[in-house]
Amino acid sequence: MAKGTIGAQLYTLREHTQTLDDLARTCARIAEIGYTAVQISGIGPADPHAVAQVMRDNGLTVASTHLGWERLLTDLDAIIEEHKLWGCTHPAIGGLPGEYHSADGVQRFVDELGPVAERLVAEGMDFSYHNHHHELIRYGETTWLAMLYLQAPPGMLKAEIDTYWIQAGGGDPAQWVRDLGPRQPLLHCKDMAMGPGREQRFAPVGEGNLNWPAILAAGEAVGVEYYLVEQDSTYEIDAFEAMAISHRNLKGMGLS
Repeated sequence: MAKGTIGAQLYTLREHTQTLDDLARTCARIAEIGYTAVQISGIGPADPHAVAQVMRDNGLTVASTHLGWERLLTDLDAIIEEHKLWGCTHPAIGGLPGEYHSADGVQRFVDELGPVAERLVAEGMDFSYHNHHHELIRYGETTWLAMLYLQAPPGMLKAEIDTYWIQAGGGDPAQWVRDLGPRQPLLHCKDMAMGPGREQRFAPVGEGNLNWPAILAAGEAVGVEYYLVEQDSTYEIDAFEAMAISHRNLKGMGLS
């Protein structure tokens, strides 16, 4: 059986997490599906202690979070305390503002990241970058995302490859996972299908066209800890049902 824990990216269920009561109900349903870990993202305002209690009540581990870059630069002490409270060692960023999306922007981000990463490492945490497709824009012979991981060493920055967005940008998700090696505690599991209008659509894992045997084999080879299920839009499918399908399919592929 492949190693690694299946987690639920709460952004998928953001319409059901905007109050503390809704978050509690959502986490109970996620636990009933069989998830044992979550990534906190897209939830409404809530006291961190109350969030921690919701997780304990439902037997859920906080595998990771998605944070805004501005808050990481200006509110790092509070972020560290929140993550300690949640027992979370893998904070991550969901994306950067547009001014960083250039060749010069890569170096700007790495320069700003240095002190942030140093503090997190000192507190027993690491920091991961989550990609979309625009980071695969080419600059000469390489891409923005490749430049990022060349300029930021693994001790400073980990990778949270998003399988759908790598494919959408023209890349091979399994190859990216293999190439980035053991700097990947997190992997975003998101499938791609073709819609009725010949458009690319998000799909539950295993219901689209991505090469999951290759992706999961690569994840196991590099030591991915958490396989985080996300589906930005579930279209006509209920969001909880979509998350259940992904969980069932990943279990069938050998994950726990």
